[in-house]
Amino acid sequence: MPISDCEVRDPRIRRTRQLLQAALQSLMQTRSFDEISVQDITEAATVNRATFYDHYTDKFALFDAMVAGGFHKLLNERNVGFDGTCPSAAASIILAACDYLTQTHADGTECNRQHAFEPLMESAMTTAIYRVLMNGMKQLADSNSALSPEMIASAASWAIFGAVKQWFYTPARPPAAEIVHPILQLVLPILQAAGSPRPQSIAAAHR
Repeated sequence: MPISDCEVRDPRIRRTRQLLQAALQSLMQTRSFDEISVQDITEAATVNRATFYDHYTDKFALFDAMVAGGFHKLLNERNVGFDGTCPSAAASIILAACDYLTQTHADGTECNRQHAFEPLMESAMTTAIYRVLMNGMKQLADSNSALSPEMIASAASWAIFGAVKQWFYTPARPPAAEIVHPILQLVLPILQAAGSPRPQSIAAAHR
């Protein structure tokens, strides 16, 4: 997986990526994502195409980075981190996912023209949550664990976003704060699998 924008330390690189992401976000206020070209983005960001491809493989990678950047900014503002063990941190990540999804649909980024928006957002948000979880799961890597940290983080990130998305589209949905605990109860067993011992094989269990 490519390095996250959040892990970039060079201020020049960060500034260029911020310009590109801001340009895409601005263009999506008035155009369908399908209608936006790399040329449109570079012109709006006042950078050349070669510079764009120095940072992103295509506009889909840029969209992923834009969503991840916004989500991580929200987490940083709330001083949320995940060490792989703290349920309250996992709850904060769930709440942030609820709030971020709500914000993106309220600020005009998503509109009736954005036919490709939902699958793009789903992929980008799931990847962003995965990165946050993996930062904590790496510390719990155990060769005796039944599942790898990557598999656990992947399953948990899909579970979190899937539940949050279902909440978001529920008619007369409850406040985000009220749904966090039920989703946490759903996700915690997945996260706790990091400490589960590797099971015996079926053949060994019947000896």
